[in-house]
Amino acid sequence: MVVTPAGLRFRGRLFPCTLGRGGVMAAKAKREGDGGTPAGTHRIVGCLYRPDRLARPCNWAVPIRPGDLWCDDPKHEDYNLMVRAPLAANHETLRRADPLYDIVLITDWNWPRAEHGRGSGIFVHAWRRPGYPTAGCVALAPRDLRWIVARIGFQTRLVIPETLALR
Repeated sequence: MVVTPAGLRFRGRLFPCTLGRGGVMAAKAKREGDGGTPAGTHRIVGCLYRPDRLARPCNWAVPIRPGDLWCDDPKHEDYNLMVRAPLAANHETLRRADPLYDIVLITDWNWPRAEHGRGSGIFVHAWRRPGYPTAGCVALAPRDLRWIVARIGFQTRLVIPETLALR
């Protein structure tokens, strides 16, 4: 999967996508909360899904359960890891009321041994609406995301060229 100025290219198709509100950033400049999508080659290291809303999208997908969170607190020992509630530290709820995280592809950005403050939770997920920026993730139309997830495997690469940071 390669992010281009025209969208995400995969298997000869081009899918519209949205990126972080901070644009594409050089990896060394990425910081927690900056809204940037980090440039680089990132491996897909996990797939999460909402089993109450859809069938398992691929054989390696893990269900999102009530109480599943993603720690985004740079001061916490579980920074940039999936954790369980209750958690007093800053976090994202993975089981959301909206459909953004019905399917989540987890990238290996700053994972598994996170450098505190370098950014957390860079996912591929459904967009809020076309053109609406994310907090740093790559977002796609839900139908396109389902099509892609059915055709990728664990360790598939997501390439976000450094040249996009220069645009």
